Amino acid sequence: MHKDAIIGSILGTAIGDALGLPYEGVSRDRAKRMFGPATKFRFFIGKGMVSDDTEHTCMVAQSLIESHISNDTFDVEIFSKRLAWRIRWWLVALPAGVGKATAKSGIRLWLGFKPDRAGVFSAGNGPAMRSAILGATIEDQCTLLQLVKRSACLTHSDPKATIGAIVIAFAAREARQCQKLDRADWLSRVEEHIGVGGGELVSLLKKCGASVGREESTRQFAEQLGLAKGISGYTYHTVPTAIHAWLSHPNDLRQAICSIIECGGDADTTAAIVGGIVGAGVGSDGIPNDLLEGIFEWPRTIGWMETLGENLASALDVDGPGLAPSLNPIGLLFRNLFFLAVVLFHGFRRLAPPY
Repeated sequence: MHKDAIIGSILGTAIGDALGLPYEGVSRDRAKRMFGPATKFRFFIGKGMVSDDTEHTCMVAQSLIESHISNDTFDVEIFSKRLAWRIRWWLVALPAGVGKATAKSGIRLWLGFKPDRAGVFSAGNGPAMRSAILGATIEDQCTLLQLVKRSACLTHSDPKATIGAIVIAFAAREARQCQKLDRADWLSRVEEHIGVGGGELVSLLKKCGASVGREESTRQFAEQLGLAKGISGYTYHTVPTAIHAWLSHPNDLRQAICSIIECGGDADTTAAIVGGIVGAGVGSDGIPNDLLEGIFEWPRTIGWMETLGENLASALDVDGPGLAPSLNPIGLLFRNLFFLAVVLFHGFRRLAPPY
């Protein structure tokens, strides 16, 4: 079960990321005129590529493998150090579209800041976008909370960013564990985990649950939150709408992802988060083959991601750290330069009609 959930979460993140990427930063109405529905890949000649959302998810998975001790026990310090090391070198490989907070924290890490001091004060989506894999992997609640917090503080020090990441991690954990979801019960348990400091987000999640109960679309719920022009990079905008998409379509990866891309805004991140949660629930067998075949990536191929998930699942069954699959650094650099060229093409394309 862990293996299917882990692989499903990684692949679901990648598919959501790749489907949402062309729509990123475009208002929902213009996106509909430019691209049509998000039912297929539209990034590069009918293929999809992934961005930092998937890359960070993979780095978290690699760091979990290397910090495993036994059973559901992880060395939190080693996890933090390994993830910090990866973020440093990931930044050197010239990834396109790096968030401001993540870029600043990466520079701070290179300047010698300790991992728990490197984050900048921001309530962005960075921690949330790499948290679903933690919920898909970790069983123990205390361990899960510790790892989410360490992952979050590497790049973001605003407590809101951590609280949002906790919600996403526990959503993925719930998706993995429960075939039939009790919304009210899950929301009450999440409220306990995020504490009194998360009152604002709890209120938004309750509105989310009520909206799902009325069978409203995720787009309608986003409008109720004042996000008619698109979901921003603010985690208290992203997390409630992502949870709404998951609760509305817990067993349909394609529909869940499409429903949040239709909301516009930070579409690659919101779709990646939803894909990571739903993927943990439907498992690797619930990922549509046509979407898997549409990912155009190297050296971080779909096969490589599946191997990463298998290695993480295997590491849970033995004592001591496992061996995380690596990537060709030169290959990554050339891949990122190609990716940047495609991103620039999309940027120039947006200067032309339809407006």
